[in-house]
Amino acid sequence: MLAEYLPLVLLAALATAFVGVSLAVSAKLGPHQPNPAKEAPYESGIIPDPTTDIRGTRFAVKFYLVAMLFIIFDVEAVFMYPWATVLRDLGWYGLAVMGIFVALLFESYYYVLRKGGLEWD
Repeated sequence: MLAEYLPLVLLAALATAFVGVSLAVSAKLGPHQPNPAKEAPYESGIIPDPTTDIRGTRFAVKFYLVAMLFIIFDVEAVFMYPWATVLRDLGWYGLAVMGIFVALLFESYYYVLRKGGLEWD
């Protein structure tokens, strides 16, 4: 019974070993030339200054809009993969429902595009 999990355990061990070796090699061979510009914190286009209080400062709505677009894309991907695996079992009904779902997603992308949410000035 435990022999059924052997390929999964081997895959996990191989993935862990690959990550460990990749991190070690990049730490040893990668360039490391720190300077003040690279070490300075950078947050959403605002350079933090300890003398200024940025609480209450308004951020551009475009930051939130782009974040919401990424969430919409992730939700789309989460629904598309399982749907694609059972498409033959769902038949025409599943195809129609997914068509409506994709049409609503494209409508939201079109709305954002029409409002200029993807233009960075």
